[in-house]
Amino acid sequence: MAQNRQALKSRIRSTQATMKITSAMELMSNSKLQRQRAMMEKNREYSTTLLKTLHHILSESDQVENKYLEKNSSDVTLTIVFSSDLGLCGGYNINMLRYAAELIRKEDPVIVIGSKGRSWLSSRGYHVVNDYIDSDAFDYVDASQIIDKALQQVLSKEIGKVQVVYTYFKNTVTFEPRLETLFPVEKKEVKLESKQEILFEPNADEILNTLVPMALKSSLYSLWMETKTSEQASRRLAMENATDNAEELKDKLVLQFNQARQAAITQEITEIVAGADSL
Repeated sequence: MAQNRQALKSRIRSTQATMKITSAMELMSNSKLQRQRAMMEKNREYSTTLLKTLHHILSESDQVENKYLEKNSSDVTLTIVFSSDLGLCGGYNINMLRYAAELIRKEDPVIVIGSKGRSWLSSRGYHVVNDYIDSDAFDYVDASQIIDKALQQVLSKEIGKVQVVYTYFKNTVTFEPRLETLFPVEKKEVKLESKQEILFEPNADEILNTLVPMALKSSLYSLWMETKTSEQASRRLAMENATDNAEELKDKLVLQFNQARQAAITQEITEIVAGADSL
């Protein structure tokens, strides 16, 4: 009985130590989430405005001939996949990677950001074409380099489509994997408050030569920020659940310890009474 109580006491101490760690990690994740979310929302406004400008120009320039608007006969699709470098974030990585695996052909090139996605896809035979890219250190320069290389391959007709698998951030408890097509750029109707004639200076073709790469780079970076915010939210939620589970386990262990102690006390009292009666 004494050994059982000692084992329970040891498990209680271990559970309390684990709970302190997960609680501290939850606080850290929450702080990172708030900071990352603020950055994402600021960048989202810029990226959305830039895309609206591009779609507006495309909708008003049906007769414009531009190298980025030419038909591309290649059926090869380049897929950019965002994942994390660290774990302890619940089902964030596996949900996104399983979603990506359903959409990507194994013969098509894949660019993976983050070590978790790179190792998972490579081990399953997918055609990962890039060197390791640190997800935490990813920035606009990295996004620009990826888009510049992808557009070169588009113009040389090595690939015909560029898409991104990312995690959409809806709120702090809801985030889901999604697929976004970056290229070819689809024309979308843009509603304006008033119909105005657009004058292009120097001309629409030269403007699109600059605006299309700029918009794609901004979109890719925006999707990374969306994904990174989802990662922090998923990690915060995972640590919150881990802390709650540790608290529940500790309460059960304390109850078992108290029951064992009460049983030991009752047994001692019974032995004392039995000894007194025998005198």
